[in-house]
Amino acid sequence: MSQPVLVIAEVRGGKLRQVSLEALQAARIARGEGADVQAVIVGSGITALAAELAGYVGGKVHAVDHPELASYNAPAYVQAVKGLLEELRPARIYLGHTAEGRDLAPQLAALLGAGQISDVISIGEGELYKRPVYAGKAFEEKRFLSGSGVVTVRPNNIPPAEPAAAPGEVVDRDYAPPADLRSIVRDVLRKAGGKVDLAEAKIVISGGRGVKSADGFKPLEELADVLGAAVGASRGACDAGYCDYALQIGQTGKVVTPEVYIACGISGAIQHLAGMSQSRVIIAINKDPEAPIFKVADYGIVGDLFDVVPLLTEEFRKVLA
Repeated sequence: MSQPVLVIAEVRGGKLRQVSLEALQAARIARGEGADVQAVIVGSGITALAAELAGYVGGKVHAVDHPELASYNAPAYVQAVKGLLEELRPARIYLGHTAEGRDLAPQLAALLGAGQISDVISIGEGELYKRPVYAGKAFEEKRFLSGSGVVTVRPNNIPPAEPAAAPGEVVDRDYAPPADLRSIVRDVLRKAGGKVDLAEAKIVISGGRGVKSADGFKPLEELADVLGAAVGASRGACDAGYCDYALQIGQTGKVVTPEVYIACGISGAIQHLAGMSQSRVIIAINKDPEAPIFKVADYGIVGDLFDVVPLLTEEFRKVLA
């Protein structure tokens, strides 16, 4: 019997993250429709989510449900799936290239003695994985030559999986917290964030030093509300204290690949481009016609963002009403 393929699902805010369905689709593309694709979901109170996931997987969904798994904790999560990995010895493991996925993937690879390919944006013939390198200025293609492999998938690049023809089976797995667990997460206090997850947003509106102040983000937030978009920022805006570092996009922040990226008052430093240059459509608004951001933009508006953005908001509100 061939080795199964395992997808590690991720939960945030009581919902399945879309990138988990994208990882599922990546597994199907890479291994073929006839592959034995299974999934595992870890958390607390996840019965309904496991059933929802089974509707997409069509195969077994292993649910590890325990109160101490309510918040992500790498040592606990590794222990929660260790027995399953040793039992299945999966040929591949797929998960999202998120903060959680980037932390968990190498630990699972080490546990299996497997190779790892990270930040995958597409999959070609012969299970050839494409990923950006050099801050998005080039791409490389890699494949596993032998043995098992762990793959992380960049959000918003591979389409999410469609529901399966028939729902799969949910298998409940036991978890007993080890006495020697290095850390235990009792509670997580989150800062109030935007209405839309920045990493998975279809539209991102970002502000740079050109917003001039924290209040300068208000026009961007109003436009985001109209478009159902997420708000991001350049490091310059974060360093200036205009917004929280949780919004930072770039080489030392989040990497986003939305369908539309609107850069407002952002000059276009290479460090920022590393975090958004793979967006499908880039729109730049800057009063400096020589700003580097225009070199990567699909559409550019030379003008003051405080004049342009409210006009866009007004027009979109009319069209979308």
